Amino acid sequence: MTQNNFYFSIERPSVAEFKDRGSKFIGYTFPVKDVRESKEKLALIKKEHPKAAHYCFAYRIGLDGNSFRVSDDGEPSGTAGRPILGQIDSRQLINVLVIVVRYFGGTLLGVPGLVNAYKTSAAQALEASSIIKKPVLVNYRLRFDYTQMNEVMRLVKQFDCLVFKQETQLFCSLEMGIPKDKLEEVLGKLKDIRGVEPEKV
Repeated sequence: MTQNNFYFSIERPSVAEFKDRGSKFIGYTFPVKDVRESKEKLALIKKEHPKAAHYCFAYRIGLDGNSFRVSDDGEPSGTAGRPILGQIDSRQLINVLVIVVRYFGGTLLGVPGLVNAYKTSAAQALEASSIIKKPVLVNYRLRFDYTQMNEVMRLVKQFDCLVFKQETQLFCSLEMGIPKDKLEEVLGKLKDIRGVEPEKV
């Protein structure tokens, strides 16, 4: 799924509304990093819309793209979750959850109508969110002397590394993600700083 050093995701949550023959479909998108976060977002949406008829969703998570799930939540099989996932995949997005909430309007839409409604809702919600290119990160843990903090942090900033966790005492520990396309260069420069020990996590 990833194009080696980069992948595409969305920057922030978004929402869009679609109506068909009285039924209202509200599409929500969320950037998510794992399945647990997806479940939390779904619970939040159910709380926000307690009277809705259906909460259909799809997500694709992880850089290999192998972790995905679709749910029709009581709609005819294949009419909701799959069309939603299709919209995520057609944009080649990863770490994205799309939920479409349906309020039933009294008229049955039939299979083609449902497929179109869920597909359109997902597409409009994704169009409303900014798609961003993100670097694939390789996680490393660094240990170093406090006196080398400035040198290490200068490298972190220069190469757009992402710091996850930092402990500052006499000896410092730093957990960070190094952009894959800059990995060799960063590790080379870290080795030039005496006493810094990079360890892959």
